[in-house]
Amino acid sequence: MTATFSGFFGRDEYERRWRALDTAMEAQGLDILIVWGRSGGTYDRSGDIYYLSNYYGNNSGQGLDNPYTHCRAFSALIVRRGEEPELLVDDSWPRRDLIATGRIDFSTDPCALAASKLSGTRGRVGFAGTDFFPMKYWAELSSALPGIEWVFCDDIVQNLRKIKSPRELDAMREAGRIGAAAEAALIEALLTGASEAEAAARGAAEAIRNGGAVHMIPCSSGELIEYFVSKPMPGYSTTPTRQGDLARAFVYGPMFEGYYADPGRTVVVGRKATADQKRLIEASGGLCEELVAALRPGLRVKDLAALGDRRLVEIGSGKDQAADKFPIYGHGVGLFFEKPYISTLMGEDDDVFLENMVVGIETFVAFEGVGSAGFEQNVIITASGPEVTTTAPMYWFD
Repeated sequence: MTATFSGFFGRDEYERRWRALDTAMEAQGLDILIVWGRSGGTYDRSGDIYYLSNYYGNNSGQGLDNPYTHCRAFSALIVRRGEEPELLVDDSWPRRDLIATGRIDFSTDPCALAASKLSGTRGRVGFAGTDFFPMKYWAELSSALPGIEWVFCDDIVQNLRKIKSPRELDAMREAGRIGAAAEAALIEALLTGASEAEAAARGAAEAIRNGGAVHMIPCSSGELIEYFVSKPMPGYSTTPTRQGDLARAFVYGPMFEGYYADPGRTVVVGRKATADQKRLIEASGGLCEELVAALRPGLRVKDLAALGDRRLVEIGSGKDQAADKFPIYGHGVGLFFEKPYISTLMGEDDDVFLENMVVGIETFVAFEGVGSAGFEQNVIITASGPEVTTTAPMYWFD
């Protein structure tokens, strides 16, 4: 039975994406491309498949092969130039009305299904997903298809995802609204002295009641403020916060139609900051606001990162774990964290901010004897200036 597509994006949006991918394949001399995805409770490598088909699989247990299922939680899209993409899934009952392509096939072993679809193929075939596709499945696939010369092109779809369409920008705005509401609920709880876990629960509840999903809620406070999280698993502690403690918290996940928001704020529990705490918080928040204000189409990404490096030296910031883990001032945002990396260490020399990119701008500042502070805003880059989508209050002082 044919189902009428009813996704948030019209079918024409996906056809535009397929045409753009066709052009990218032509530029790389590829007539066939296989794009892999992994979902089932994870979001980090679901974006390419979701972007091209609106498919997200819910089977979990990747790597737990058994006599019935193999390569579970993985999906693939076979793209042949000039044709509608073919989606290969491990879900026998997908919501076909939510899948953009009408060409869908199912198997309890997507790796074997992909091999059968490409059987007899010779020559160059693109492969997107080498950064997460398991070696044992790669061995099976390459052994079954000896005539193929594999061309690894993990960025071919991700490069298309950098510039957002008007409809995507609408999704990003709604994701920002939901993320900001979740962040505000999280921060308001921390201000009352709730434990990080209780605060995380209130932030998550706000996201979920608005239809969003949470990937992680990293929190730290008090004596552990110099760490990105107080407790690495699950990301927050059940220990109550104390009046006068610094508390830092982010909330991130696919808040609307798979599109991410990841705002972050730092506060003082009880709202009564010392002069040094206020100076620290305003230094980190002020740098975040300064970098946001500098965003414009055509600006080299490394130039913004260099500005951040200079300002950190001028501010007199030390190091904390978050700054050491993430030597960046942000990154692209969309169907997860995306390129470019805003960093003099991690960024590419030719990266440039373009109109209708969406980025997260994040800053971490530490003062010895005071603590650490971090902030993040999500921003649409427009010709008329930056548009902040995560509009929760920046500062929470009395």
